[in-house]
Amino acid sequence: MKIYLDNCCYNRPFDDQRQMRIFLETQAKLHIQDLIVQKKVELVCSFISRYENNENPDFSHRDSIAQFFLNASGYIGTESINGIRQSANELIQQGMEMKDSVHLACAIMADCDYFITTDDKLIKKYTGDKIKIRTPLTFFDDLEGKTYA
Repeated sequence: MKIYLDNCCYNRPFDDQRQMRIFLETQAKLHIQDLIVQKKVELVCSFISRYENNENPDFSHRDSIAQFFLNASGYIGTESINGIRQSANELIQQGMEMKDSVHLACAIMADCDYFITTDDKLIKKYTGDKIKIRTPLTFFDDLEGKTYA
C-alpha cells in the first residue's frame, strides 16, 4: 500500500495539542509514521512536499520533516511536470488551491492508494475516484481488520 501525506499532515504534531481533534489526528499521524518506518506501508513524497517544507520558517520543524522524508520509498520529481500540471489543472477546476492540486496530482501520478490530509476543504472538493483521500483518523477506519496496523 502506498500513501502520500500532504504538508498539513506532516505539521500536525506541531499544532496546538489542546484541541481534541488535533491531538487525535497527531496520534494517528504518528502511528502512520511508525507503519512507514516499519515498512508496512510505503511513503511517497514529491518536489512540492520538499518545496513547501523548505518554506517553513521554523527550522526545527522543517528539519524534522525533511529527515522523515528519507523514509520515502517513492519520489515524484519535476521530470513529470507536464503530467502533473495537466492533472493539477483538472483538480483546480474542482475548486482546489494550486498547491493542494499539485500534491494530489503527484500522489495520483505515483499511483498511491491514499492521500492523507488534515484539510477538510480539500477532502470535500475532491470528486474523483483515482485515490482515496482520508484524514489520519479516517485512514485507520479503512485499515480496520487489515494486518497493517
